[in-house]
Amino acid sequence: MSFKAGFKEKQKLSVSVKMEMKKLRWAMDGAFWDLDISTPRTLDGLSRPVPGDPLPLGISRGARLSRPKQIDFMQRFMAAPFVPSYAAAHGFSIQRVLTIPVAENWFGTLLGQFNLQRFLSSVKKSEGPPPDSASSWMQMLGKHLQDKSLYALSFCSDLLLTPNDTLLLSVESYGDEKKPRNKALFQHRFPKHNLSVEAVWPGLFVDNGGDYWDVPLSMSLDLATVASDSGASYHVCVHHNSGSPERVDGGPSEGIPASLLPGLAVKGAISFRKNIDLWRSNAPKLKMVQPFDIFLSNPHVSTSGIIGAAMTACFGDGVARSQIEDDDPQGFRGFSLQAPAVKSALLADVFASASISAQHGNFQRLFLDLTRFHARLDFPSGAKFLSGATHLAEDYFNSQKPNLEAIQDICPNATLSLQQQIAGPFSFRVDSKVAVELGNQNWNIRVDEPVFAIEYALQVLGSAKAVAWYSPKHQEGMIELRFYET
Repeated sequence: MSFKAGFKEKQKLSVSVKMEMKKLRWAMDGAFWDLDISTPRTLDGLSRPVPGDPLPLGISRGARLSRPKQIDFMQRFMAAPFVPSYAAAHGFSIQRVLTIPVAENWFGTLLGQFNLQRFLSSVKKSEGPPPDSASSWMQMLGKHLQDKSLYALSFCSDLLLTPNDTLLLSVESYGDEKKPRNKALFQHRFPKHNLSVEAVWPGLFVDNGGDYWDVPLSMSLDLATVASDSGASYHVCVHHNSGSPERVDGGPSEGIPASLLPGLAVKGAISFRKNIDLWRSNAPKLKMVQPFDIFLSNPHVSTSGIIGAAMTACFGDGVARSQIEDDDPQGFRGFSLQAPAVKSALLADVFASASISAQHGNFQRLFLDLTRFHARLDFPSGAKFLSGATHLAEDYFNSQKPNLEAIQDICPNATLSLQQQIAGPFSFRVDSKVAVELGNQNWNIRVDEPVFAIEYALQVLGSAKAVAWYSPKHQEGMIELRFYET
């Protein structure tokens, strides 16, 4: 079998895995399971949220197309010589990938990144008179191109051990003297489960405030049932951190998230999900016209609900994260057992979520044939909700003014998503969290972490899209390739 045929087989395998996990959403399923976050800060395009207690449960997105594969696909089939990305920390960059065949089931990729914004800035700041000839221009540009800080390089080895086992090894090196990043990832696909074993050094994490942290060594083992529309599912994760975390941007290492401190955490959760179709269109579709995305071709109104319980056993320096400060409204409120003498704790809580999704149009016509809306309300802590409801009931029966903190405790975390077709396969999408701040006298509603995106549906693949997104909060954006996501 030729390398080209082997590469196609690997693409088919990756797509088959994503077909089984087709209900994974871009931002909608990240409430409790903490999906990996896309970021241009690293060459592999990923970071992880700082873990919370007892939720979320670390990496759970399962198989996904790696960043080198995404760029290789866009180079081969979308005529994209370079793929751009932007981050306020280092500016506008372009990337390109070289695929290196090794065997039918093994290939490597060499991903190169060039910081275009830094290069143009250095040219503008050049001292001396401007070049007066083409050769002078070339000499000046060549001098600037010798700056190592303009470049970053990543080598990735992807080995298909069996049809269900994949081993990925990657090394990232940066010319501006950043620490090299290394990753080893093993994935196994069971009939109804996904297993991931990962080690990264250093591991990149992002907290709720948008700050990035490097953990010298982060290891995890993650076992989760394949996502389904309805029914029970469970999730088990073992996570170990080693070394002292550091702020990526070189700022003061104060306020280190306690869950990133050295230690071991064993987490488990079980949940039950139920989907209900309130309405689904039976109107015939246009004949002989393929939808731009087969998963977005059925107008409907549906709801879903999730209820579950989670437990965390943690050992090490991070045990302090389970301590509740009386003046901290974000403190853990669930069941907690601590053994400070041996630096261990046991935490447990329940959680729930309710969502509604509505779609108009079949995404077949050229204009205004797709409008989608999704709203989700998350209750990440049942104990916190029960505590707030109890206090409000006491205030009501005692004819007292309701306590604002109690009202805040029962307010869910809201996430909204809106998508509108612009023309043909192009659509605009915005996802955002909505926070209620009753303590703010000026404005009680706050839009948090909006993400704006232009999506281009790859009609020939059935359900795939190129997504160009930008996050104002993190001041970063990039172009990605996504399969079977709604």
